[in-house]
Amino acid sequence: MINKQVSVFLENKSGRLNEVTRILGDAGINISAFSIADSSDFGVLRMIVPDPDKALSLLKDHLFSVQITPVIILTSPNKPGALSRLLTILSEDNIFIEYIYAFSMNENSAVIVIRPSDIDRCLRVLEERKDELLSKDDKYIL
Repeated sequence: MINKQVSVFLENKSGRLNEVTRILGDAGINISAFSIADSSDFGVLRMIVPDPDKALSLLKDHLFSVQITPVIILTSPNKPGALSRLLTILSEDNIFIEYIYAFSMNENSAVIVIRPSDIDRCLRVLEERKDELLSKDDKYIL
């Protein structure tokens, strides 16, 4: 399923990440998942939140450089080989992944956030080949 991700560009400066989390927390916006990638000068905070449009507006009001990015979020079995099956299918169909992050929900399932270069094509491939993702006891949900 295509979802909105909030991407915030942060200077590598003490307190900037805390500022973002405080602004969102004060507004009652929970961060469901996040990832941070950094270079020597700046970082990119990528977040999944329940109300991305509100988060975008709040952070812009506080002069953060922020944007909404479409991503695909799916659940996967939390077991050896499940991620490899997914990545093999995407690779075989020449789907380029700009970035990916994931977290375990519990011992049985994990959530995977994918940013492919062609989101519509990636979603189509996942829908068309979903049976190949599944072993008899597995469940992937887009």
